[in-house]
Amino acid sequence: MRRTLDSFLQKVRELGWIEGTNISIEYRWADGDIARLPQLAAELVQSNVDLIVAPATSAAVAAKNATSRIPIVMVFPVEPVELGLVSSLSRPGGNVTGTTFTAGAGFVGKLLETLKQAVPDISKVGVLGNSAEPSFNSQMGELDAAAASLGIQLQRFNVSGPEQLDAIFSALAPQQIDALVLVTSSTLGPYRNRVAELAIKGRLPMIAGLREFSEAGTLLSYGVNISNFVGRAAVYVDKILRGAQPADLAVEQPTKYELIINLKTATALGITISPLILARADEVIE
Repeated sequence: MRRTLDSFLQKVRELGWIEGTNISIEYRWADGDIARLPQLAAELVQSNVDLIVAPATSAAVAAKNATSRIPIVMVFPVEPVELGLVSSLSRPGGNVTGTTFTAGAGFVGKLLETLKQAVPDISKVGVLGNSAEPSFNSQMGELDAAAASLGIQLQRFNVSGPEQLDAIFSALAPQQIDALVLVTSSTLGPYRNRVAELAIKGRLPMIAGLREFSEAGTLLSYGVNISNFVGRAAVYVDKILRGAQPADLAVEQPTKYELIINLKTATALGITISPLILARADEVIE
């Protein structure tokens, strides 16, 4: 996402690294197609870069699989220890370090809990996610546990690319889906405007983990403000380029999550958000 990249590059410049002067940056874009990531990572390794920045769980896994030699700064992966990216958060122990998206287990379940608080009448929730994402199964496990405690029935809809969106949303009505949760959002991040449009058209309240989705029109988002937090990843880049070893740099976790509510979408859906939830919001889009 452009705003996140701009925030990252701004922090890199503040730390003294000027693109085209004392640093050269090679960009590779998968455009939401995670199947391309292993080849893109291999290209960077073959280019013999000094460091790889991997801005998603799937990107970090692809980079880790491509090299054990080149330092990797991961940006917002989910469950880096469980996925084998690092030995532990305090002592990464290899060539990977950086920041995580979550402060521990239970975050994805919190998405469902927040959705239920905002729209209490929901009982059957669709889950949009890419089963090829490394963290998909563990996130579904968290959602299943949360759904059981909330009395919600989940229906999974696997989406590996934007070309499937129309068909998937057409399949929601016959399933009598009341609302949607988006997991593994790196696949659909570039297409968030279309996702929001289809959710509103289908009269489906939806929550995602990135504020960019609520800005695009989904009812809710709950997660890290990545444009603010991404600067922390730039600090790792700076330290490594100045000689630090990834194995010695503890992984940083977020300390704050933001709840964003899009009241324009609530009006379009005919939903009244309770004052209690509105009072919890960090930002309300009107």
